[in-house]
Amino acid sequence: MEIPMALRLGDLRLPEADGIRIPMLLRLPLERGLWIDSGRTDALDESFTDTHDMRRLAMETAVTHAARLLAVYPAGEFTVHVVDPAGSGAGSLLPLTHSGVLAAPPARGAAGVADVLGRLTQRVDLVQMALRGGAADALPPGFDPSQQLLVVNDFPHGFDDRAVNQLRYLADEGPSAGVHLMLVADREESAGYGPLLDPLWRSLLRLTPVADSHLADPWVGHAWTYEPPLVPPGSQVLQQVLTRVAEARRTGRS
Repeated sequence: MEIPMALRLGDLRLPEADGIRIPMLLRLPLERGLWIDSGRTDALDESFTDTHDMRRLAMETAVTHAARLLAVYPAGEFTVHVVDPAGSGAGSLLPLTHSGVLAAPPARGAAGVADVLGRLTQRVDLVQMALRGGAADALPPGFDPSQQLLVVNDFPHGFDDRAVNQLRYLADEGPSAGVHLMLVADREESAGYGPLLDPLWRSLLRLTPVADSHLADPWVGHAWTYEPPLVPPGSQVLQQVLTRVAEARRTGRS
């Protein structure tokens, strides 16, 4: 029933000491958003650089991270929203959708994007006003106090200029108000925005769906190889965990 201190996002290792694995932990609640890079990476296994495979693996990685967050938080203390404008992540999202742990079905199309972003932006505004006024306990009746995670697939597909600005606002102001972001995207696909989105990418912690040596160590100068926490092929552990999470939430509400 306790709020966790950290989440394991995978493992780190060094090429020159391959037998050593160090858990990569991230403090909770999340202080910055996560970016699951679905574009080409400096992956160690070149067989995974196919565009279709990378996008599928990126979404599966995002689902795994979301499941871990749902599992480590007490029942009802963590809520997940999904925006999948074109429905391209439907297959990867099955563990979340079938178990019933999502706040609502994945939002589709530009209208779905606008609705979810509008509600979460309003939530951040309300929490910030309450905190500034010293009245954190004076939020509207029925207000859900749980931590909120927004998983966005295929950004910037389905996003107009207003939605992009709202997403930037959530990335900057959301964490302090309990609203967190997980972006599944290929940065090159948003190149048309030019430098406008540079602050967004810098604000997010970049993770990859395949082993990749992109995490620099500022203390000793090493480039760590990051390995995501993948579920073994054919394993039902993810579905089993989410089923238990869903049952715990139903029990808690009854």
